[in-house]
Amino acid sequence: MREISVKEIEQNVRDLCIKANLYLPSDLEDCVKCSKSLEKSPVGKNVFDDIIENIKIAKEEKIPICQDTGMAVIFIEVGQEVHFIDGGLVNAINKGVSRGYTEGKLRCSIVSDPLERVNTNDNTPAVIHTKIVEGDKVKIMVAPKGFGSENMSSLKMMTPSTTKEEIIDYIVSVVSKSGSNPCPPIVVGVGIGGDFEECAYLAKKALCRPVSKRNDKMLYSDMEKELLTKINKLGIGPQGFGGTCTALAVNIEQGPTHIAGLPVAVNIGCHVTRHAEIIL
Repeated sequence: MREISVKEIEQNVRDLCIKANLYLPSDLEDCVKCSKSLEKSPVGKNVFDDIIENIKIAKEEKIPICQDTGMAVIFIEVGQEVHFIDGGLVNAINKGVSRGYTEGKLRCSIVSDPLERVNTNDNTPAVIHTKIVEGDKVKIMVAPKGFGSENMSSLKMMTPSTTKEEIIDYIVSVVSKSGSNPCPPIVVGVGIGGDFEECAYLAKKALCRPVSKRNDKMLYSDMEKELLTKINKLGIGPQGFGGTCTALAVNIEQGPTHIAGLPVAVNIGCHVTRHAEIIL
C-alpha cells in the first residue's frame, strides 16, 4: 500500500490549474499552426495569425490564453493500492482549485447555485470525475472548460435503428447551429454509447485526447475523418468570419450501451481546448 498525502494532491491541482490556463497542449498548438497553412480565406489566415500570436504572448507573459478561465473539470485516476492521508481527497482537490485560481489570478466564474447566481469567488467547487484503477499511481488531469463552447454542446437519445449517416448528420448540425459562438476553429468531442450521463462524460473525455490521435477502432477513426471534412465544409471558418477551417479535430469516444439505446453527445471545445496532467 502506497501512502500519498492529500497535500500533494492539493499542490499539484493548484499548479495544473495555472498551467492549463497559460499553456496550450503542444499537439493542439501544432495543429493550429498547421491549420493556418491549410486555411484558404485571407481573413481566416489573419485570424489564425492573431490566435498564434495570442498563444505566444500567453506563454511569454504568463497570462491566460483566454479571459474565460473556465469551470475546473478534474479527471483523477486512483490506483487501488493508494491510501490517502492527511485529509479528504475531494476537499484537497477543491483547495487546489481555489489556490490555483486565486494565486494564479485567474477569473473566478463559478456560482454556488444556478438560480441564485452568487459567485463563490475562488472557482470552486470543481467538477470531479474519479476512477479507481489498478496499481499505486494517481493520474490527475485538469481541464478548464469555458462556457462559450460548453453552451453549444448537445445530447440526443437515439435508437438502435439510427444509421451512422444520421449520427454524422446530427453532429454536423450541432456544429452548424453553434456558428461563431464557440470561438472556432473548434475541437469536437463526441460520446457514443453508455447511458444519458455516460455519453456526456465520454464526449467531455474525448476533448482531452490529443488531437493528433485517432480512435483505435477503424469504424470510429473513419467517422472522425469524415466528420472533420464535413464540418470544415460548413464555411463557418476561424472566429466565424468564413473559411475552410471550422474544426481542428473530431475525437470520438465510445462505450457499451443498452440494447434499446444509442445515446450520442457532442461537447464542443474552442481553439483553446485546455488540459494539463500529471502522474504521481
